[in-house]
Amino acid sequence: MKKQIVEILRKNQLSITDGRKKILELFLESDSALAHHDIEEKIQEKFDRVTVYRTLQAFMDKGIIHTIPTADNSIKYALCKDDCEQGHHHDDHIHFVCKQCGQTICLDEVHVPSVRLPQGYHADQVEVVVSGLCKECN
Repeated sequence: MKKQIVEILRKNQLSITDGRKKILELFLESDSALAHHDIEEKIQEKFDRVTVYRTLQAFMDKGIIHTIPTADNSIKYALCKDDCEQGHHHDDHIHFVCKQCGQTICLDEVHVPSVRLPQGYHADQVEVVVSGLCKECN
């Protein structure tokens, strides 16, 4: 996995720092989206809050992670798929939030239906969040 982490950082022309390696490793190991506080809790070595935010922002800018809105107006982050790149996210999948365990999961196999907007409107992003019970809690 360490080789994969270094490859992702190099491919995206990001410096290979301990903080970036640790945070990217968390995303690669996680089956669900992570909030900022999840990352801070899971990182064994302590990085300051600003370093975590800057790392998340750099990963978003490069198309490594994407954001997922939550009901409480906070943000969760999840790994992008291979077709995302700097400045161009292609997150055309549904996000599922489990009401029991609280996990937010990208359902990559379920695509967001097309949305026809009235004339004069232009969508930059369409986000679909479905809530219920995940397969483990059901």
